[in-house]
Amino acid sequence: MTAQASAIPFGRDRNLLGVGLFIASESLFFLAIVSAYVVFRAQGLATARAELDVGRTALFSALLFASSGTVSLAVSRRSRAWLALTALLGAAFLAGQGLEYARLLGGGLRPASGLFGTTFFTLTGLHALHVLVGLVLLATLLAVSTARPRRLGAAAWDGIAMYWHFVDAVWVVVFSVVYLGTLVG
Repeated sequence: MTAQASAIPFGRDRNLLGVGLFIASESLFFLAIVSAYVVFRAQGLATARAELDVGRTALFSALLFASSGTVSLAVSRRSRAWLALTALLGAAFLAGQGLEYARLLGGGLRPASGLFGTTFFTLTGLHALHVLVGLVLLATLLAVSTARPRRLGAAAWDGIAMYWHFVDAVWVVVFSVVYLGTLVG
């Protein structure tokens, strides 16, 4: 079998297939957690409406959403400046989420304070962990692209961008279900 005949139809590199499969498995994981939140939503809706600050969260969410654009520019231009801006936007989002947690915890809402607290902190906390992993990946890509730019293949840029887009897409769902969901129903 020739190299061409055994090529994987998922992009230029087998590593991208691995990233795609990882993202697919993480998507199923988040689907399960979001589904649990939705199933128990009614029991915690009053608490959510009283405690969540949709406007403030929308502001720091916009930073994360904008980072999908900056990571796309970083990849298409192999630009460290756009990559650094992506990391900065992601870090600002994480700081905003940390401030939201501090406000909620200061007000007495805790992961163990009821069904809403448990599902909210589990869902948003796992997303925050994924953002943190994404920030480590972006920082690593930035460091390697600075120290050894010629040794860095397209798959590294593309794979990290795929993961970052996944993190953004998950937050679109989480923000819509958890935060915007308090405005309806």
